Amino acid sequence: MKIKRASYEGVAVAVPITIPYVRYSLHGAHWWVGRALAELCKKSKIKKEEIDGLCASSFTLAPDAAVGLTQHLGLTVRWLDHVPLGGGSAVVSLRRAARAVQAGDANIVACIAGDANHVESFRLNTSNFSMFARDAVYAYGSGGTYASFAFLTAYYMRTFGAKREDFGKLCIDQRTNALKNPHALFKKPLTMDEYMNARPLATPVHLFDCVMPCAGAEAFIVMREDDAKARGLPYTKLLSATERLNAFPQDPIQMRGGWEMDVDELYGMAGLTPKDMDFFQGYDDYPVINFMQMEDLGFCKKGEAKDYVQSNTFTYDGSTPFNTCGGQLSVGQAGAAGGHLGLVETIRQLTGDVLGGQVKDAEVGVVTGFGMINYDRGLCSAAAILATGKRMGAKA
Repeated sequence: MKIKRASYEGVAVAVPITIPYVRYSLHGAHWWVGRALAELCKKSKIKKEEIDGLCASSFTLAPDAAVGLTQHLGLTVRWLDHVPLGGGSAVVSLRRAARAVQAGDANIVACIAGDANHVESFRLNTSNFSMFARDAVYAYGSGGTYASFAFLTAYYMRTFGAKREDFGKLCIDQRTNALKNPHALFKKPLTMDEYMNARPLATPVHLFDCVMPCAGAEAFIVMREDDAKARGLPYTKLLSATERLNAFPQDPIQMRGGWEMDVDELYGMAGLTPKDMDFFQGYDDYPVINFMQMEDLGFCKKGEAKDYVQSNTFTYDGSTPFNTCGGQLSVGQAGAAGGHLGLVETIRQLTGDVLGGQVKDAEVGVVTGFGMINYDRGLCSAAAILATGKRMGAKA
């Protein structure tokens, strides 16, 4: 018998923080996470001593885990979680922090992701990303995300007839969004000619299909709604959230994620449909994953993302605002913080605290996470629907 998931009633998500990204940094992950914590306290006027929960995510904290951060940052908490799920960490952190607040295990939870990036970071992370990557892929010269996503992209293109021009259209619209974001690492418009003629990295993946590794941090706070109101903090409501790990293991090559398994519950719990979403923040390490998410989350049918992309515009003022800050493809991927980028942008859009273009009359949006890629699939799929703190119930 399936048990109905309890609602997230009474939970507030607030205080979006971005520590501006840099291409390379001599600072370690602890420094970036510490800066994010300091900004959380400064912006919210919440004292560090009041934060009694911490949810941390990073690829470069070693040898520390989250518990080491408590001493490093001078935090004394009664609830702690370390979420090593890469791009899925933000939504998963949000879900777990929300339940902790509902249960009274914590009053104020700081959810923080931060990573360093130096010259050797990408190679070291790739070669030791997982046991599978270390022993079965990297050792044979096929390591890294380029090869894995080339494999997934080529399979998707063969199966559904998508072309590079289809992926390019989405990348161009995301770059347009990024041009309004002062923190985006890419500062120039992207044309279709530039996209199509970019150097190949692992065919059919080319330069502008890939994220730029960088250093940075993202953060937000999860607390009780009545507490957020009392403190005068603009906040968002968590209407629904799901996570699914190792979805569809029977598929020989991934062409769908865990979103497909949980899509009915995601929207049903919120009392909404895909058509009710004012924007969509998708996890965008490679365009093919965006296409899968559009299909799995009900914006179009399986295999029809190419047509959906060609018939819509995805700028913040377009028909389907998508990755309104520019997404990782144009802002950069600060390790595990990259998975928090879309969630932090969702909070910004719904509280009017945007860095770039504001979606007009935004009341509700969906955000996703995707992480922990092995050779033929990503293992973590997550999604959440958030709404403005003033919004009540489903749309008419």
